[in-house]
Amino acid sequence: MIRLRGVTKIYKMGSEQVAALGGVDLEIMDGEFIAIMGPSGSGKSTLMNIIGCLDRPTSGTYSLDGINVSRLGDAALAKVRNRRLGFVFQSFNLLPRLSAVDQVALPLSYRAATNRKKLAKHALHMVGLGNRMNHKPTQLSGGQQQRVAIARAIVGRPTIILADEPTGALDTKTSHDVMELFRQLNEQRGITIAFVTHEPDVAAWTRRIVALRDGLIVSDEPNIPVYERQVQPHQQTAVEHVVHAMMEPGA
Repeated sequence: MIRLRGVTKIYKMGSEQVAALGGVDLEIMDGEFIAIMGPSGSGKSTLMNIIGCLDRPTSGTYSLDGINVSRLGDAALAKVRNRRLGFVFQSFNLLPRLSAVDQVALPLSYRAATNRKKLAKHALHMVGLGNRMNHKPTQLSGGQQQRVAIARAIVGRPTIILADEPTGALDTKTSHDVMELFRQLNEQRGITIAFVTHEPDVAAWTRRIVALRDGLIVSDEPNIPVYERQVQPHQQTAVEHVVHAMMEPGA
């Protein structure tokens, strides 16, 4: 379980101090499928970096399965990232000269695993790329590249996947296919998945939507995923309610 209490993050910009997070309390339970929404500058990426052990809070505590990871050293944090967390980004972050299978196997090299290729091939089969294992990024479509990135994220069998605008570079049809893959990973394998997004269409796939504005949580709502939804005419969805909360003055 992820638990943040009173988390702040302050950046120094010359003589100025900028508060990216102003005291966030948040819990994410095992197996949740959650979206963290907010406009540019709301603090959502900062929050994701802290949850992903890529950054440390200025104050407050962050506990992962009861361990206060905000107090861990760099080596211990790296181990948590490698063993517990998988990351998917908008820009795919693939290395241009490596084949798909080598891209996916790369994180396992930090574990000194002896069956890296076998695990990488299995992960690529899971995301529907069993026939693209030896292709390099330039030989793959945008959706296929993102599937390679997802396979790389899951190859180490993480309990949590953090995705930062994972469909931002994809067309509508490909975005739908990628979100369906995330849904399957959550429902069939029980992986906790947290998205950072400003896109209501992406958030609509999740079962909970947290909205940030000016470094604070302004809304935290359960959501019926779009693939289960039967919305009546004029009925406001959870996504619409959260978007309204983000934009409302004084929220």
